[in-house]
Amino acid sequence: MVDKSELRRVPAFADLPDDQLDWFISQSQELILKAGDVYAQQGTPADAMFVILQGKLQGRGERGGETFIFDLEPGEITGTLPFSRMKTFTVSGRALIESRALRFPASSFPQLVQKMPELTQRLVGMMSDRIREVTRLEQQQDRLASLGKLSAGLAHELNNPASAAKRAASQLRHMLKKIRDASLELGKRDLTAAQKAEIEKLETSFTQTDIVPPDALTVADLEDQIDSLLRSHGQSDLWMLAAGLARRNIKPEVVESLFANLEGATARAALVRISASVEIASLVHEIESSTSRISDLVCAIKEYTHMDQAPVQNVDIVKSLETTLTILNHKLKHGVAVERDYQPVPLLVNSFGSELNQVWTNIIDNAIDAMHGKGELRIRTYRDDGCVVVEIGDNGPGIPDEVQPHIFEPFFTTKGVGEGTGLGLDTVQRIVKKHRGNIQVTSKPGETRFQIWLPLPGAPT
Repeated sequence: MVDKSELRRVPAFADLPDDQLDWFISQSQELILKAGDVYAQQGTPADAMFVILQGKLQGRGERGGETFIFDLEPGEITGTLPFSRMKTFTVSGRALIESRALRFPASSFPQLVQKMPELTQRLVGMMSDRIREVTRLEQQQDRLASLGKLSAGLAHELNNPASAAKRAASQLRHMLKKIRDASLELGKRDLTAAQKAEIEKLETSFTQTDIVPPDALTVADLEDQIDSLLRSHGQSDLWMLAAGLARRNIKPEVVESLFANLEGATARAALVRISASVEIASLVHEIESSTSRISDLVCAIKEYTHMDQAPVQNVDIVKSLETTLTILNHKLKHGVAVERDYQPVPLLVNSFGSELNQVWTNIIDNAIDAMHGKGELRIRTYRDDGCVVVEIGDNGPGIPDEVQPHIFEPFFTTKGVGEGTGLGLDTVQRIVKKHRGNIQVTSKPGETRFQIWLPLPGAPT
C-alpha cells in the first residue's frame, strides 16, 4: 500500500494537500515489478502515466532507425501526460531491478485536471520540456543526417580529382624515365645544330597548353594515319605513341618530316622523346586541373561553413547560392539543369554564419528529390523594396494541395521511413524568421517555387 509520505518524495507531489494525494493514490494502481518485468510496450495504446517510487526502470525505443535507451529513477514520471497527443507508447519500459510504481490511468485525466490543477500545471510543464528535448534531438539527428549525405557526396567529389591526380603522378614517373632514356639515346647521335633545333621546335609546339583537343572521330582517324606512317618506316612497335600524338592533334605530315630529315634510328629516338614530352604535358595539365578542383571544393566547404569567419556578417546572396550549388554538385550533375537569373548588383544580407546555406541546401535538396534527380532547377535573385528576394523553383510534379498547408510543420514529411525527419522545412522557416525574413511557396504540377524575403542591412523592420 502506497503512503502519502512516499508520494511526497516525488518532487511534483511534494507540496500538494493531503486530500489531493489521497485521491491520486485511490485512482492509481500500485505496480510491483521484478527485474525484467515490462510495464509499457512500444506501439500499444498510451493509456497510463507512471510515477516511479522505488527501484530503477529503463525506456527503450527506436527513432529514425536508431535505438535509444534512457534510465528512470525514483521520483520521475513517465508515460502519457495530461493534454498529450500521444496515441501509443513511443518506447517500451521495463524494470532493471525490483521496483515499485504507481500507474495512473489516462481515462482519469479529466478528473485530475479538476481536482489537482497545480499538479496538472506541473505535468504540462514536464510535457513541454519533453517536447523541446525531443525536438532538439530530432533536429540534431536531422543535421547529422544532412551532414552525412553532404559528406558522402563531397567525399565522392573529392575522390575523383584526387584519384586522377594520383594516377597522373604515377604515370608521370614512368614518362620521366622514358624521356630520360630517349634523351640519352639522342645524346649518342651526331646531330647538327639545325637537327637539334628542329627537334626542340617540334617538341615545344607539341607540348603547348592551348592546343584544342579534337573530337573523338578525328582522334581515331589521326591515330590510324600516324600508326600506318610509323609502320611504313619500320616502326611497328611504336603504335602506342600514335594515340598520344593524335590526342594532341598532331598531323601525320609533321611526323613524316622527322623521318625525312633524320636517320631512322635517330628519328625513332626523337619521336619517343617528343611523344614522352607530349604525355608529360598532358599529365601535368591533368594534375593541375585535378588539384584545382580539389582546391575549389575545399574553398567552397570553407565558404559554406563560414569557417574562420565572423559569426554574423554581411553575406553575398549570389555567392552563398553558388557555394551551395558547388557543395550539391554530386546530386545535380546526373540530370539537373540549373537555370540562373541573378540581379547583377551585389545583394548583401546580415547573416548568422552559414545558416542561410542551410536554407538553400534544404530547399534545393528537396527540389532534386522531387524531380527524382532529373529536371530543371531555377534560381532567381532580385531586390524588392528593402528586401533581397530569392526564388528557388523546379519543374517537378508539384506539392499536392492537401500537403501544402503542412510542409512547414515540425516532423511532417512525405518521405519514407528513414528518408526524412520532417524537420528540413521547419528548420528553413525558423532560420528565415531569425533573419527577420519571410518564406512562401506556390506549387502546381510542373512548377514549384519557394520565395524567401530577407531584409537588406539598414532596411526598416
